[in-house]
Amino acid sequence: MPHLVDNLKIACATQRSISHLCRAIDINRQQFNRYINGQTRPSAHNLARIAKYFGLDAADFGLAPRLFRERLRKPNLDLNQSSELLKAFPGDLTALRRHIGYFQTYHRSPSWPGMVVCSCSRLIEQGGLVHVKSMERLRDPGNGIQQFSKYVGLAAFYRNRIFITERVVGPNPILSQTILLPFDEYQRVYLRGTTMGVSWRKENLPYASRMIWRHVGAEPDLRELLSRCGPLPLSSRQLPPTVRSFLADPSAEVYVVPAEY
Repeated sequence: MPHLVDNLKIACATQRSISHLCRAIDINRQQFNRYINGQTRPSAHNLARIAKYFGLDAADFGLAPRLFRERLRKPNLDLNQSSELLKAFPGDLTALRRHIGYFQTYHRSPSWPGMVVCSCSRLIEQGGLVHVKSMERLRDPGNGIQQFSKYVGLAAFYRNRIFITERVVGPNPILSQTILLPFDEYQRVYLRGTTMGVSWRKENLPYASRMIWRHVGAEPDLRELLSRCGPLPLSSRQLPPTVRSFLADPSAEVYVVPAEY
C-alpha cells in the first residue's frame, strides 16, 4: 500500500488526538507512532481494527489520498444494522402522500423564551421515500446574532401519526425528532404535535415542546415563505389564530432537561 502512511495521517487529523484514537482502538501509542512515521506497517489484524473504527475497509487505506478523503467522508453503512431502521420509512406511503408539499412550521424553544420560532419545511417523495427539507432563519439584532440552518431527514406514517427525523446540515450536526397528528381526515391544513431537540442558546440542553405545521401548498412563493421565518411574539398578527391558540395554551410548556441530570 504505497499511500498507507499518508492516509493514516489524514484519518488521524479527523480525531481529537492520536492518544484518544489509540485508546479507542486499543493500540499501543508508540506502536501506532511507528505506523504513521512509516517505520513499520500494521499487521492485517491491526489495520482491520483501524479501518473498522473509521467505518472503512482495510483496502481503503491503499487508495490515492484524494480518493481516500472522499471515502472517509462517506463510509460504508453496515446494511445488516442500518436496514432495520430504514425499514421504518415511509410506513403508509399512500397516507403520507396526502401531506406532500410545503409547510410553515411553528414551535416554542427555550432559546427564545416567550416567543414562537417560525420556520419552513417541505415533504417531498423521492425514490419511494418521503424526504424532509427544512430551513430556519433566526435573527437577534440586539445581540448581533443571525443564524441560518438547514435540516434534512425522512418521514414515516403510522397509526395516523407522522414521524419525522432530521439532522442539521453542517460541520456540527445534531438530530431532532418530530411527531405530528393530523386534525382529522378532512382537515389537512394543520398538523399538530411535539418536537424534541437541543437548544443552541442553552448549552445544547435537550428539550421538548409543542409544534404545529401549516400546509401552504405545493408551489408557494418561496421568498415570501422564508421571509416569515424567525422568532415571533405570541401576540404577533403573523400567527394564524389556530397556531396561537395551540402554542399559547397554558399546558404548552417547554420542557428542558437540566444539565445536572
